[in-house]
Amino acid sequence: MAGERILVVDDRSENIDFIVEYVLKPNGYRALTARDGEEGLRKALTENPDLILLDLQMPRMTGIEVLESLNEHGKNIPVILMTFHGSEELAVRVFRLGVKNYIIKPFEIEEMLEAIEQALAEARLRKERDQLTERLIQVNRQLEQRVKELNTLYGIGRSVTSLLDLDLLLNRVVEAAVYITGAEEGWLLLVDEKTDELHMRAALGLDEKSARSFRLKVQDSLAGNVIRSGTPVLIGGGTHKIKTAYLVKALLMVPLKVGERAIGVLSVTRRVSNDVFTNNELHLLAALADYAAIAIENARLFQETEDEHKKLQAILRRTADAVIVTDEQNRIILFNQAAKSAFCPGDEEIIGRPLEDVVHNQDLIELFTQTSSDSSPLRAEITLEGDRTLYTTLSPISGVGRVAVMQDITYLKKLDQMKSEFVSTVSHDLRSPLTTIKGFVDLMGVVGPLNEQQRDFVSRIQKGVTTITELINDLLDIGRIEAEVNLSMEKCNLDEIIIQSVEGLREQAKGKQQNLVVDLPPHLPPVWGHPLRLRQVADNLLSNAIKYTPAGGRITVWVDDYDSQVALNVSDTGIGIPPEEQPRIFEKFYRVQSAETENITGTGLGLAIVKSIVEKHNGRVWVESEVGKGSTFTVLLPIYQDEIPPGRYRTSG
Repeated sequence: MAGERILVVDDRSENIDFIVEYVLKPNGYRALTARDGEEGLRKALTENPDLILLDLQMPRMTGIEVLESLNEHGKNIPVILMTFHGSEELAVRVFRLGVKNYIIKPFEIEEMLEAIEQALAEARLRKERDQLTERLIQVNRQLEQRVKELNTLYGIGRSVTSLLDLDLLLNRVVEAAVYITGAEEGWLLLVDEKTDELHMRAALGLDEKSARSFRLKVQDSLAGNVIRSGTPVLIGGGTHKIKTAYLVKALLMVPLKVGERAIGVLSVTRRVSNDVFTNNELHLLAALADYAAIAIENARLFQETEDEHKKLQAILRRTADAVIVTDEQNRIILFNQAAKSAFCPGDEEIIGRPLEDVVHNQDLIELFTQTSSDSSPLRAEITLEGDRTLYTTLSPISGVGRVAVMQDITYLKKLDQMKSEFVSTVSHDLRSPLTTIKGFVDLMGVVGPLNEQQRDFVSRIQKGVTTITELINDLLDIGRIEAEVNLSMEKCNLDEIIIQSVEGLREQAKGKQQNLVVDLPPHLPPVWGHPLRLRQVADNLLSNAIKYTPAGGRITVWVDDYDSQVALNVSDTGIGIPPEEQPRIFEKFYRVQSAETENITGTGLGLAIVKSIVEKHNGRVWVESEVGKGSTFTVLLPIYQDEIPPGRYRTSG
């Protein structure tokens, strides 16, 4: 690498000319000259050459004095000393002063070139090192600035994303945009989907009147192009019109995107300064826009949630039904006004407290402590002071806890009681005339012969009287069951009750050529119940199975025993029950209406009686059925003792 500047300091002009003309110029070096030590020092200090060729003996300042003065001035310029007389003492002295080499005069051109190259090689390496060091310092400064910018952006982003007040959030975003870009003004536009316009939601540096009227069409504006394309815009140099009477010298505009959808534009401008925005400022603003878009969406979703929450709170406050929500540890999450009026009229703070600390109604506490294995709702009637009754449905909610909705059915209970009393009174009053009618009809054949038509009429009257009598008996029966009249409990052998019921109805099954199968454990555990009522349950289920199973069908009775319960099952291969009818078959007077049931007589009270009896025994009853394939009715009853010997026996007929 030639082209370096070399200062030749010598008091003899012929030596200077020789070095310049035969050594330096032919090899591409640029020469500076001085004819004494004082001039050489001055040029070394002002011209800062890359190398000095310094004579030792000169007027005004010797070479040693020049070296000492350079050291005093802190100049680190490589020096080659030229002398006619050399010695070990001189070499030690000049090397201590920083001389790179010294040459004895006279010298050969190659000798001088080699010395120059050696001296400059070290200088070149030092220069490259200094350049690399300077570049490294500059890169570090840039990195430090970048880290500072990113930390600032991170702090701003964290602050922005924590805000849920939309107006405050948008103003903070614009303030941050102006700060990180060094802009003069900033504004944020959001898309109004109803008008297909961009309207200003926040601004900094604009007067209030301009900000309030600032609206742009999505289809015909620079900001609208950013929305449609989803890409930023950077403009600088000259004057640019954004809107009528709104001119800028530099503009930076980025989209606010939620997923792939642009919801608005964030922009910063310079209207006075001629400085343009940089790509680095573009990246910073785009990053801030990403933070802002997420925060805007979060704020919007939070506002929607708050609005829905307020609606729900208003509904719950105004509803007449009591509503209680607890977590999985039965701590209160929600307790509406109707619930407070029913269970704790005071104004004390109850949210977050355990339910049992707030509510002192034992029926409700026991309901909340029950668990359902199949996560199905639990239902119960809660009795309050003043003979009030709440029908309560307790439903588990995964991840939340439990919710109880309670309807006041006091009026309905009174109506039901009045209805039952009315039905009971009417039924009692009808029994006597029906008995009289039946008696006289039975005597008609005794007092004289009847023709064929008369016998048919008498038969129809007898069937009608029998049907009405059965209906009255069922009505009176279900009334007594619901009123718990004559429902004294005792230890019952369920297997004996089932066998008696089966044997009592076996002839009826044989009359339809049906196969009646009974499968019972040899030592079925006893249950706590009323023997006659349990027999009535078995009779009703069996008679229904026989009635609704075609001739030649199969009816199976079996019992499953568990740790604390036994299950009586009555299965048939009959006509089945449609799914939409199954929830209502245990209602009073309800009968499935179809072509298959048209000629089958019944009062519609048999299954209602079964349900009432089973519930009085703290049991459950349900049905599983498929149209055309048959039905299985299951009655679950609590056992009297836990010991259950193994083994089964089976009979059929």
